[in-house]
Amino acid sequence: MDRLTPRQQEIVALARSTGRVVVEDLAARFDVTPQTIRKDLNELCDRRLLARTHGGATVAGGLDDVDYEARRFLAQDAKRAIGRATARLTPQGASLFLNVGTTTEEVARALADHDGLTVVTNSLNVASLLHRHPGIDVVVAGGSVRRADAGIVGEPAVDLVSRFKVDVAVLGVSAIDPEGALLDHDYREALVSQAMIANAREVFLVADRLKLQRTAPVRIGHLSQIDVFVTDRVDDPAFAALCGAHDVRVVETDARIAPPAQASAGSAARASAADA
Repeated sequence: MDRLTPRQQEIVALARSTGRVVVEDLAARFDVTPQTIRKDLNELCDRRLLARTHGGATVAGGLDDVDYEARRFLAQDAKRAIGRATARLTPQGASLFLNVGTTTEEVARALADHDGLTVVTNSLNVASLLHRHPGIDVVVAGGSVRRADAGIVGEPAVDLVSRFKVDVAVLGVSAIDPEGALLDHDYREALVSQAMIANAREVFLVADRLKLQRTAPVRIGHLSQIDVFVTDRVDDPAFAALCGAHDVRVVETDARIAPPAQASAGSAARASAADA
């Protein structure tokens, strides 16, 4: 990183370790003004080392340079709330797909008290979280295991998923673009997620609002294929309108409203699952 100042080098290192940096936090950390930090971020973005977001910056091009373990700490409280809300929308006795991701892992944790579930997953982390619970049967896809995140990808995984028809697919994604495209960094993972969408009666998208500020190169599908979008908050009125146009039910965990009644197996979760 020639010609970067020591502060700029540290800012880039922080972004790569945590995924995102915030202007106010950096100003306090380095004891400089927010204007100074904004100038640093603008220079780093001009050099394509970072990408600007509202109030800060992320690693340029998304999270592919961020360690998977570090991603667990990105929007951690939001992911946990999303997991709990999704579990409340999930009927007892349902069959599920769960794909790879730190948010779907939080869903898995929140499903631990459910009974009679069948979970088909291509994530060894999800399988590890659920296999010990007597009320949950876990089916793990075969294929190549990615070292970075213990995700199983490839043709055997797609084939296994295609042999099932489940009640609900619970999907995490790397990014969501303003037009509603659902995106990933790995085309092999995208193929597995596409098979999950095609073989589920309902599809739940689970993603915090930061996913709307990122990009990734591989298309999984489109918002129009989603039945329920569980998120912490939708800040963009245009994206909220897009959800409405495609009849996507949005469940925001930041909204403080009463929890729903239990849904029946195989039915859409139509009551709010806001985190109490």
